[in-house]
Amino acid sequence: MAEGILKHLHGSKIFVDSAGVREGELDPFIVAVMDEIGIDISRHQPKVFDDLEDTSFDEVISLSPEAQHKAVEMTRVMACEVLFWRTMDPSIVEGSRETRLDAYRQVRDQLMTRIKERFPVDSMADL
Repeated sequence: MAEGILKHLHGSKIFVDSAGVREGELDPFIVAVMDEIGIDISRHQPKVFDDLEDTSFDEVISLSPEAQHKAVEMTRVMACEVLFWRTMDPSIVEGSRETRLDAYRQVRDQLMTRIKERFPVDSMADL
């Protein structure tokens, strides 16, 4: 979700790539809640840290303790800032489809707020 939001807000002005700690398929609940705000991520191909093609990052933002550990390990020899934004894993929420979608919406909205704070749209106008 974070990659899709950042690309939506800033296009190619910021290089962004995302990776998870475990291999998996694109979560259809993520596709659905992103589509609700006009962001199509249906063609996104999830990857893990080992799949990242670039090893030169200015900043790495992790969303879970396990990802934070991987990010710190990956960047230990880089001049790179590593941030940790503790984020709930909506995939563990049980209940009706609407209950589960609400959990994903909550994470999406939290990420949108944090991304806008960290990467303000107006500050990128001159790039």
